[in-house]
Amino acid sequence: MTLSEDILQTDDLHPIDIVENLAEFREWEFDRVADNQIAMAVEGQWRTYSITLAWSDADETLRLICTFDMVPPEDSLPLIYEALNLANDMCWSGAFSYWDEQKLMVWRYGLVLAGGQMAGPEQIDRMIETALGACERFYPAFQLVGWANTPPKEAMQVAIAEAYGRA
Repeated sequence: MTLSEDILQTDDLHPIDIVENLAEFREWEFDRVADNQIAMAVEGQWRTYSITLAWSDADETLRLICTFDMVPPEDSLPLIYEALNLANDMCWSGAFSYWDEQKLMVWRYGLVLAGGQMAGPEQIDRMIETALGACERFYPAFQLVGWANTPPKEAMQVAIAEAYGRA
């Protein structure tokens, strides 16, 4: 049975309804903030990530923001920004930014659904999984840059290294 068959009961669901059904299906903690917005907490290997998806009728866009707390030493911020640029160069969809005022590392992605297009559960699930995957992949590199004074290019090797073999 596909994710669509498990989640969809009708073809005319609002994108945030689909996200809510996905959150229930995955047993994630969530809060339907408004008709057009949902917030979730998803446990990862490194952190618990806060994920918010919001639908804009005016822009016909489903926006995903995935955040985690990060309070690097002030003097490491230029290197953090360099690491963000390197990480973003390795990502096909979405991008990282750092919100200094809120002390949050942020992964953002907007899915444009112009002309009445509809996102399906698999597509929305992939958006969420891509965000979580990027955060999990680059979290150790950001930590190395912020607290271990590792040069960004060297720290990115952690994010691109593949584990081979079996434990």
